[in-house]
Amino acid sequence: MTTQQLPDDMDFPLEGVRVLDLSRVFAGPMCGMVLADFGAEVIKIEHPGRGDDTRDWGMRVGTTTTTYFNAMNRNKRSITVDLQTPEGVKLIHDLIPQFDVVVQNFKTGGADKLGLGYEQLKAIKPDLIYCSIAGYDSSGPEAKRPGYDLVIQAESGLMNINGEPTQPPLKFGVAVVDLMTGMYSAQAVLAALFRRERTGKGRHIEMALYDCGLTVTSYYGLDALLLGHDAARIGNAHPSIVPYGMFEAADGPLIIAVGNNGQFNRFCNEVIDRPDIPQNPNYKTNLDRATHRETLVPIILAAIKAMPRATLLERLSACGVPCGEVAGVHEALTSERTRRGGLIQRMPHPEAGEADVFAPPYRLDGKRLPVRAIPPTLGEGTRELLQGLLQLSEDELQALKAKGVLTLPEQA
Repeated sequence: MTTQQLPDDMDFPLEGVRVLDLSRVFAGPMCGMVLADFGAEVIKIEHPGRGDDTRDWGMRVGTTTTTYFNAMNRNKRSITVDLQTPEGVKLIHDLIPQFDVVVQNFKTGGADKLGLGYEQLKAIKPDLIYCSIAGYDSSGPEAKRPGYDLVIQAESGLMNINGEPTQPPLKFGVAVVDLMTGMYSAQAVLAALFRRERTGKGRHIEMALYDCGLTVTSYYGLDALLLGHDAARIGNAHPSIVPYGMFEAADGPLIIAVGNNGQFNRFCNEVIDRPDIPQNPNYKTNLDRATHRETLVPIILAAIKAMPRATLLERLSACGVPCGEVAGVHEALTSERTRRGGLIQRMPHPEAGEADVFAPPYRLDGKRLPVRAIPPTLGEGTRELLQGLLQLSEDELQALKAKGVLTLPEQA
């Protein structure tokens, strides 16, 4: 495992907490990574042959990691165990007493069939915190449907929020439902850990992608309920705030986000030299501007189009109106802002030489939580962790390997 030297005074809130990550793809691994970022020891259980599905998604980094896998699995260790074998299930049962949290995202009922459901593991460790992530409500008629981000984006209405009004519904660029479900799940685990500290009791957390996807519709969702129908898609504009979105200057796009009436007055007076606009009773308040956006927006578009982007950005910044350039992903990740914030860390990789890893977004007491370990190669910790946690001998490990229960890394 490739680790980073940490400052002596770095304090991790979840140090001493152990998490068994039985999940794969995005939502579950995202939950595990959040817990790992905060200092938990997260051990990822993977199939001996293929590992996590995402080891075959994205762009290859070394022989068993990819860009997709690396985005959800920093700060973890990897053990290969075939959970379809009795010996593999027994290994998990033997490990459970030493773990505080289990995260799994099998289809509803799948973990129980393997002998790894909540009640089965709770019998081994009564104060276990067990987080189940599925596509749909486990008590409903769709409980056993597989959950896929794109399907949930469609069913929850998220795709109908996204895109231009003249185009069909559009999925978000990243798997936003998986991402948010992973974050919501980590929040629930943290709450359960806090409760256990006070009561000594474990908990079964159940998270559904559909529930989280619907929650992400946020104010769009509440608008639709009040209207009795979907609001029209408006692309990069805002459904409630005007002017707010992407605008084309004479030489390229920029973002302008006018958030209140004071900013609007300064925008008209000091940026586009149109002091007459705020005097129009149709544009005095944001509610007025949103109601009359069809007449206001063309006026603003024409004024912005006549000016260079650099001039607009300078004026907007000078008068306190939020603004910014529209960057490409590579441009953003290699920008001075990103470099200064330490948001991308280039770390040694055992096969690829070096690999870029996102740093955690959290700052505690003024310090960003560091990347403690790069995303693990498949099964890199199988020997070391099983010998340490279960005191398995090399002969016992080799016997399990011969049965196809696990794989072992090459010994140094």
